[in-house]
Amino acid sequence: MRQEIKVFFPGEMGLKKFVYLSVMVATFILGLMLAFQFRATSAGDNTPPGREQELAQEKKQLIEDLAQLQKEVADLSAKLEQVNLGQTQAKEVFKEELDKMKCCAGLVPLSGPGVKVIIKGNSPEQEISEVNPNSNLITDLDILKIVNELFSAGAEAVAVNGQRILAVSEIRLAGNHININAVPISAPYHVFAVGDGGVLKSRLEIKEGLVELLRSTGISVVVEEVQHLMIPGYTGQIYFQYAAPVQNEK
Repeated sequence: MRQEIKVFFPGEMGLKKFVYLSVMVATFILGLMLAFQFRATSAGDNTPPGREQELAQEKKQLIEDLAQLQKEVADLSAKLEQVNLGQTQAKEVFKEELDKMKCCAGLVPLSGPGVKVIIKGNSPEQEISEVNPNSNLITDLDILKIVNELFSAGAEAVAVNGQRILAVSEIRLAGNHININAVPISAPYHVFAVGDGGVLKSRLEIKEGLVELLRSTGISVVVEEVQHLMIPGYTGQIYFQYAAPVQNEK
């Protein structure tokens, strides 16, 4: 079962709440001051002569305080905008890192240049009834060697008959067929690899190398350099029963 990943930024969220609260308090104080100023102005006709100068001074002070509060509201609004921008940027950075980890883990499809290897011969299930069981027989070890050779040559992603190859992937003989990621596959085998197509092709077709050896047994191996191919993501389940991340000790 896939679990949704939720990201929290405690420091930014606390600052964001503080800014919101500050803006609300400042706005409330502004409202009270405006109301007080209006009431004082409206009551000016009934004010005793000795009180007028005092009220004028209070009004002047209120105007100054009002201007100061307006400035603080503007500053807090600017901080709030910065918090929102910073939070958005932090989420974007986290998403980029998460996407990068998914790519490295093989959980998402990838595309790019590379090589396409088509291996034709007899699958293990086809050879059971044949007179010569070793003629043109493609084994799980042959597939494994080709995959290892591609990774050794710098392939960034490899798939065999649509099955993404990961560190946890098995390529093994199961009964009379080959299993990859617990999925049975059969010939012809299509091996796709993303990377430097020229380097990958040269590595496979090196003189007296793996491809030449397979061809000498009657197995057809075609290596084609391509400019664009698609590698599917891994769709199986990955479980860690015994392994656990190592915590960094300061």
